[in-house]
Amino acid sequence: MNSSAIDHQHDDVDVKVLLLAVIDRLEALSNAVLSSKPVLNIDEASTYTGLSVSSIYKLTSAQEIPHFKPRGKMLYFNRSELEGWLLQRRIKTNSEINAEAVNHLAKFKGGAV
Repeated sequence: MNSSAIDHQHDDVDVKVLLLAVIDRLEALSNAVLSSKPVLNIDEASTYTGLSVSSIYKLTSAQEIPHFKPRGKMLYFNRSELEGWLLQRRIKTNSEINAEAVNHLAKFKGGAV
């Protein structure tokens, strides 16, 4: 391999690294915009939730996710409602379960822990 070919490969690597950095920056900026925007369209809701657009359509069709259809066709989502929906059905930690068990047993024994 001659010197020119090696230089060209090195330039390609630099361009790829630069493009990846630009993509990362664009994703960070997109996330910042989404985090402050109160109403999201379906593509933004997909990005925000990490669900595919197809999955969101299925959830809206089954009325399992909060959404709005102001003109009967376009779907919109309230970001804070999506957040609440994402955070439903919280699973307790083992330490929370153990603390509840100790408190429950203390009530039956008539004493404090």
